[in-house]
Amino acid sequence: MKRKGLAAATVGLATAAAMVLSALPAYAAPPGATPARQSSGTQARTAAADPESRAAAVADQAVSSGMDNLVKGPDEAYRRLKVVRGAGDMFFVSYERTYKGLPMVGGDAVVVTDSAGRVRDTVAESGPSRGDVPTTPEIDAARATEVAKTRLSRVDDSAAPRLVVLTWGDKRRLTWETVVSGLKDGRPSIQHVFVDARTGEIADSYDQVREGSGNGYYYGQVTIGTSGSGSSYSMTDTTRPGIKCGGQNGSAYTGTDDAWGNGQGTNLETACVDALYAVQREWDMLRDWLGRNGIDGNGNGFPARVGLADVNAYWNGSYTNFGHNQANTRQATPIDVVAHEFGHAIFQTTPGGAGSGNENGGINEGTGDVFGVITEHYANNPNDPPDYLVGEEVDLVGDGPIRNMYNPSALGDPNCWSTSIPSTEVHSAAGPLNHWFYLLAEGSNPGGGKPSSPICSGGPSSVTGIGIEKAGKIFMGALNRKTSSWRYATVRSAAVAAAVELFGANSVECNTTKASFSAIAVPAQSGEAACGSTPGNDFSLTLSSSSGTAQPGQQVTTTVATQTTSGSAQTVNLTATGVPSGVTASFNPSSVTSGNSSTLTLSVGSSAAQGSYRITVTGTGSATHTAVYTLQVGTSTRDFSISANPGSGTVQAGSAATTTIGTTTTAGTAQAVNLSATGLPTGASAAFNPASVTSGGSSTLTITTAPTTPAGSYTVTVTGTGETASRTVTYALTVQGTSGGRTFTNGTNYTISDYSTVQSPISSTATGTATSPVKLSVTISHTCAEDLDIWLRGPSGQWYAVDRYGGTSCTSYGTRTYTVPVSQQAAGTWTLEVTDEYLGDTGFLDSWSITV
Repeated sequence: MKRKGLAAATVGLATAAAMVLSALPAYAAPPGATPARQSSGTQARTAAADPESRAAAVADQAVSSGMDNLVKGPDEAYRRLKVVRGAGDMFFVSYERTYKGLPMVGGDAVVVTDSAGRVRDTVAESGPSRGDVPTTPEIDAARATEVAKTRLSRVDDSAAPRLVVLTWGDKRRLTWETVVSGLKDGRPSIQHVFVDARTGEIADSYDQVREGSGNGYYYGQVTIGTSGSGSSYSMTDTTRPGIKCGGQNGSAYTGTDDAWGNGQGTNLETACVDALYAVQREWDMLRDWLGRNGIDGNGNGFPARVGLADVNAYWNGSYTNFGHNQANTRQATPIDVVAHEFGHAIFQTTPGGAGSGNENGGINEGTGDVFGVITEHYANNPNDPPDYLVGEEVDLVGDGPIRNMYNPSALGDPNCWSTSIPSTEVHSAAGPLNHWFYLLAEGSNPGGGKPSSPICSGGPSSVTGIGIEKAGKIFMGALNRKTSSWRYATVRSAAVAAAVELFGANSVECNTTKASFSAIAVPAQSGEAACGSTPGNDFSLTLSSSSGTAQPGQQVTTTVATQTTSGSAQTVNLTATGVPSGVTASFNPSSVTSGNSSTLTLSVGSSAAQGSYRITVTGTGSATHTAVYTLQVGTSTRDFSISANPGSGTVQAGSAATTTIGTTTTAGTAQAVNLSATGLPTGASAAFNPASVTSGGSSTLTITTAPTTPAGSYTVTVTGTGETASRTVTYALTVQGTSGGRTFTNGTNYTISDYSTVQSPISSTATGTATSPVKLSVTISHTCAEDLDIWLRGPSGQWYAVDRYGGTSCTSYGTRTYTVPVSQQAAGTWTLEVTDEYLGDTGFLDSWSITV
């Protein structure tokens, strides 16, 4: 039977007391409700006022303008992947790039913005392509798959290859990216293999499985988040989506009570207690210390498995897996090992993904160690006092710790970076990063019983640490601007930039970050942020539109916007280069005070030759910043169209309408298309998910009206701004008034996934006190109503239970009516919350209405 609970349980050797839920009470907040559980629909409705949405809009404008090193080739387009909030109210917006519609592996970029909506940094993995990369393969996908399989000693599965442009290495080439899984040298392996589509040779590859060398057996009686009620419980943490633990079949362990494990080192349920305790502490540490929401940065985590028949533990891109020590007396699930493996998940879900090469792999392994030690310090469990040794509790092969962070060479790993690191085995190549983190957090001679740490030749005489929490914030800030070919040199630049953002250029933390890198023989980098003084005056420069088309004898304009990003406003002189013969460029005015704008006018003379031209707009002040405008003279050879399906919708004031905005490439190659909407009625807002697409893709437009939105018919114009043109489509929106009635409806569909929560709001304009009981009519398409937990929140914030989950069989939900006693005013927002409390049945909330 499918029975879930809502509370964490105290577990250990003693039997935990069962939680008793009272019947249908009113609560100040729904059980287990957290910001991470808010539905995508809720997020879409609040997007306009959401700081993440503002960060995305600012970053999109920077990308569209080709700001500084975001410049791209004429056949390239950027697509936004996600927005992650970091410490200090910084936002990190990541992008992938395409070339003639093909994904570019190694074409990733990150735009860093602050809470004021200013671009603070841009990072791009590679520059623009020359436009001479072939896109037609000479070997087929089947042949590429056979070549890829040679990377494994045993192949269990393979995915269909995809054509990509690989930018890693000395040249860009067309390749088939094939994922093959099985065994390599007797160990699990999921290989991403890039096979040259012209020659059939392997151009590059990387292994998605990140091996760790490496109840509560370790931590005794602890509290862990589980789920269940009555006589059915699961080692599934519903308050941290995606976190669960079980055996090798992928299912979470279940039981008849909420007491787990027997404290023995060979007991797998005990191992899951340790694993859940560890990853839950890591989740909390990310939130409390580093400002990250969940393992993936967007409020989600990944499962853990125990019982791996190997002296090992690993992350495979989808879940963590833990074996046992060589003596088979205990499982590999102490905090630092568990947090290490989930640290690989953090590395993979920060911009740039897992990356390729031994140096990148060493940084990945070091990242796991860093998150292991930070989590161990955050937990501060007396059964495992925090230290800077990795895996000492599990004693994996009988030799004590796996790695030593304050002196890596004590266990045979390098303390210092050198030119041999790119060819060093990845676990050993983690040595310099581990050493750097210890020096940054604790220093070279910390005292207080903490070990001293050596300094590499050419480094400072000593380093004084700043503390592990600050060090963790800086490293997390660096990870949030990671690109796919990260090396130690780029880690240094990223960490220094993060230190400046978090603590200021005139800070001890900035200087210590530099000193600790110098102490591991990673020197200062060109363009690296300066420390030790007040930040100078600086500005950003973007274009309102980054492309336009004009026939001979015509003009095209764009607005050049500047913004003061640090210090005081300054004079910015504007110039344009790359202007073709027969075209003149003029700025009005030709110089501005940062924070102001100028209009660039491009006048196309009769002698101008037809073609596409890239014009670089340069702003020169105390620094120099650039943006790129693409001018098409004559008919464009690249174009797209835009559509809306459905093309119209009717809503009651206070409700939302949705439509799918589709795009199609009509000429030439695909291009990035940024979406916007105008013509909205008073009180309405529009949100696109996603806000930009590559032509050929689609986006969901949600138009949310307010209870005060006037009734009437409106024409909403959706504009797609591409690289070569702008195209529009209209959507006919009809808003019906509430007419003083007391029945209100929300007909928007909300997908109900396993272990997820959706919230559907209704805005009531009825006057006076709500008539108790209020009447609800709820329509849900779901095959197991017994899995669903349904609550109602009134305008005052009071929560009421509507229909609790539980039962002895599954029945389809359909349409059901309820009466709910309330004590509320009638006017305001009423919210229906639906939670799917178990695995196996999904569906969607069709509609609901309330009579108040």
